[in-house]
Amino acid sequence: MSQHPGLPVVDRPASPSRPVARSGRRPLAAALLALATGGCATAPGPASVLASGQAPGVSPATVAPEAAPAAVPCPSGVPADALCLRGRDSAGAHYLMAVPARWSGVLVVHAHGGPDLGEPRASRADADLQRWAITVAEGHAWAGSVFRQGGFAVTTAAEDTERVRRLFLQHVGQPRRTLLHGQSWGAMVATRAAERFPQSWDGMLLTSGVVAGPAAYDFRIDLRAVYQHLCGNHPRPDEPAYALSIGLPSGATLGAADLASRIDDCLGVRKPAAQRSAEQARRLKTVVDVVRIPEASILGHLQWGTYTLRDVALRSGGGPFGNVGVRYSGSSDDASLNAAVPRVAADPAAAARFAADTDHRGRFPMPVLSTHGVGDSTVFVEGQHTLRERMVAAGRGDGLVQTFVDSAEHSYLGDAHYPPLFEALLGWVEDGRKPSPASIANRCRALRPQAAGECRFLPDYQAAPLATRIPVR
Repeated sequence: MSQHPGLPVVDRPASPSRPVARSGRRPLAAALLALATGGCATAPGPASVLASGQAPGVSPATVAPEAAPAAVPCPSGVPADALCLRGRDSAGAHYLMAVPARWSGVLVVHAHGGPDLGEPRASRADADLQRWAITVAEGHAWAGSVFRQGGFAVTTAAEDTERVRRLFLQHVGQPRRTLLHGQSWGAMVATRAAERFPQSWDGMLLTSGVVAGPAAYDFRIDLRAVYQHLCGNHPRPDEPAYALSIGLPSGATLGAADLASRIDDCLGVRKPAAQRSAEQARRLKTVVDVVRIPEASILGHLQWGTYTLRDVALRSGGGPFGNVGVRYSGSSDDASLNAAVPRVAADPAAAARFAADTDHRGRFPMPVLSTHGVGDSTVFVEGQHTLRERMVAAGRGDGLVQTFVDSAEHSYLGDAHYPPLFEALLGWVEDGRKPSPASIANRCRALRPQAAGECRFLPDYQAAPLATRIPVR
């Protein structure tokens, strides 16, 4: 497998030589903190690793040296007795780690959603750790990279994800198991990391994930085209015309507030329904019915189809998305709509570059567990059908278990759902006990008998093909 010249692929010791699971959880945080802050306390295993800067079983000649992180106060919401470590890696990516006082020996490496545009900020990791504090509360260590560059750069983010794993090995210790967790766009990063560094991960959890490759984003060019047909103000007639597939010309100064104002002028999205004009209501209904997104998500998707799409086009050398040949339906007059809607062709070279950076083929040699809210309007649940198709085609269909939740949430599905997912994935990894959607749903209720209603897994749900939601092109 190809690799980045500055980031050599390092195989971990094979399973028989890895540390075995121990009963109970290891009280490491106090000793780690003493060492990190120059104290005299000592502790075996990971504590001595923090002092020496080298992980057991990993040759210094094969891993680029990384500066040790600094012990810092943990963000609010993280268990008070956890140790948090912050640093910036050799590629310039900020990162944050958290080790619970009684560590299970499991490391969860988190690939965050987004992507965020602009200069990466260290505070992004704080927000991610706060959101996923349940991981540390369950006794697992957590590590997350902010990624070295903002914008839609998936392969480099996968490399940064691998690098933060190695940093943990060098300066904290070798976990008995390492899980890769991709959330939203971070699932793109995680699947890329899983195929690029397959020996690094024991299992992968994908939550609310973009798992259908570039096709998951086709609807946003549909939205731009339908919106422009109805509204004609993005761009306006007196502004330079451009192919909608580039999002926005690189020199354009259209700000987010101006864009939101244009959208509201045309569709009334920021007004109560009773205050919209009849024409605004008609246009809004057409967008909702044709693009198949709720009205509350239109502003966010148009922002993505403007600013993030511009970033994608600049990185790809052209617009990778198009709508030539797409047949739109759901309006009051589909024939007129299809005759008048703007058409733009995808740039084949740009599409190839975008796919090379972002796409996966389902070749994951580790157990994969996924979950998704069935009403998610940010990342459509139908993308899960593509994930299964690809893993089956790669001969890895038995390595996937998919769960679904009765929820329209995207960013976080509630504390009840993640502990049984982590537990099920670990049981599969360590003991070969492949879970089922029903067993995970039952375990969720068993873990919270007094609040079983918070467990909203749908064991019998199956995702429909993506083509039932986004027209094929």
